[in-house]
Parts: sequence; C-alpha cells; structure tokens
Amino acid sequence: MPRNPALKKDAKKKKKKSALRELIETVVWALAIALLVRYFLFEGFYIPSGSMQPTLMPGERVLVAKFMYRFTEPQRGDIVVFRYPVDHRKNLIKRIAGLPEERVRIDGGTVYADDEPLEGDIFEETYFYDIGYYGQGERTVPENQYFVLGDNSQNSDDSRFWGYVPRENILGRAFLIYWPPHQIRTLR
Repeated sequence: MPRNPALKKDAKKKKKKSALRELIETVVWALAIALLVRYFLFEGFYIPSGSMQPTLMPGERVLVAKFMYRFTEPQRGDIVVFRYPVDHRKNLIKRIAGLPEERVRIDGGTVYADDEPLEGDIFEETYFYDIGYYGQGERTVPENQYFVLGDNSQNSDDSRFWGYVPRENILGRAFLIYWPPHQIRTLR
C-alpha cells in the first residue's frame, strides 16, 4: 500500500471510478440483453378486448414466442400476434383457422377447411357466418397468408371482415398467460 497520502487518494479515485464503470457496464449489458430478448425471443402483449373470450380475457397479458416461426410454420389453432393488415401500427391477436392455399368457409356456425369441419376444443365455438365479406361463401386463402378468427365471433374484428394475414405480419405465437398471477396458464 502506498505511504504517500497523494497516492492513497489516487488509489481511492481509481476504485470509485472502477466501481462506477462496473455499474455502468452492468446496466448497459442488462439493457442490451433485455432488448435482444424482447426483439428476437419473447415479448409480452396486453389483451385489450373480448375478441378472444373465453380463451383470453380483457386485461390479461400473454407471452409471445417471437422466434418460433423462424424454425416452423404457423399451424391451425395457433394463437398468434400479428401486425394488423389494415393498419401496421396496431397488433392483433387471433387464432389461425385457415392455412395458405386452403379453401375456407363458415357454414351453419362451423368453420370448414378444404370441406373438412374444424373440430376439437379450440373450434367448438359457433362462428357467425352471415357477417363480413370474407365470412360469406367459400374463399381460397392466398399463398403465404392465413385466415384468422377470434374465439368470440360476435365481438371480433377478424379475417371475415378484412381478409388474410400475410406471413410476414405474424410476430409470434402466444403460449402463456402471465398476468394476472392467479390466471397463469399455458395456451393451446
């Protein structure tokens, strides 16, 4: 240890500077990692409306896997967050019902893809077919686009009204409700 008082002050300044520098570096790295995770891996989204009831309730928050569709293609039944085709500044959340190049129609409240009724728990809701241009008659989903529906068809602005979601608009798949804490559960 230096005996000269001036050298002691310099050593203390170096320690303070190094502690401050370490704090700044830690904060910068934490922010960089958080931004990378949010941009490439996961992001939380707020559910503003009842268009996906009973699956998702207004006020809930979901975690979306943004990386998933870099390795696989979206599947029927996936709940996806996407840029609204009419206004790219808005994000919407809906369920995929029709895949690219499938013939989709809603008849008697049942959704059909290539003349096969969509069945199972996730398509048990009645879909009203007498509303929206794309909700009437049979339509072929264009290549690299998807037909999406809200689980609450009476209160959902979806593909029945504005058409298809281009593949490049899909941000990721919702897989977990994380808020409120007593409602935490995985999604299918």
